[in-house]
Amino acid sequence: MSKPFVAVLMGSDSDLPTMQATLDVLKTFDIRFEAKVTSAHRTPAATHAYVTDAEERGCKVFICAAGLAAHLAGAVAGITTRPVIGVPVDCGPLDGHDALLSTVMMPGGVPVATVAIGSAGAKNAGYLAAQMLAVGDDELALQVRAERQKSAEAVQAKDAALQAKLAQQ
Repeated sequence: MSKPFVAVLMGSDSDLPTMQATLDVLKTFDIRFEAKVTSAHRTPAATHAYVTDAEERGCKVFICAAGLAAHLAGAVAGITTRPVIGVPVDCGPLDGHDALLSTVMMPGGVPVATVAIGSAGAKNAGYLAAQMLAVGDDELALQVRAERQKSAEAVQAKDAALQAKLAQQ
């Protein structure tokens, strides 16, 4: 078996601008990933074959993005027992709210960890995958913790700047 990786599946190539946030986070942590366009509805056999093959090759987490009916994450969760993270894409007449409900409403025993709609959710999907992998990787766990600390320090710096500005008024 090769080095563990994350599979990032998109229902359409139009999902890539949203999912770039996921890919960027995975790159930040030097997490190996594969990205693929596949459809729960249009290419179900190919989706099934890819998920089965990816699992055999060392995929530890699947991240699935789709809009509208958004069945990709649920379809993948029905194939694998690996963690599946669903990213509802903000498109269509309901701006992703339909995708959110389609992604989050799974039957008992077939969970999908669902994040927020759109690029904020896509970013969190990358972080959640990193945290999942960090459970068995102490070095990655330290990197995730350091990233959190860096984020906290950025907020503290912004507060210090605000306090300085308010003191001058």
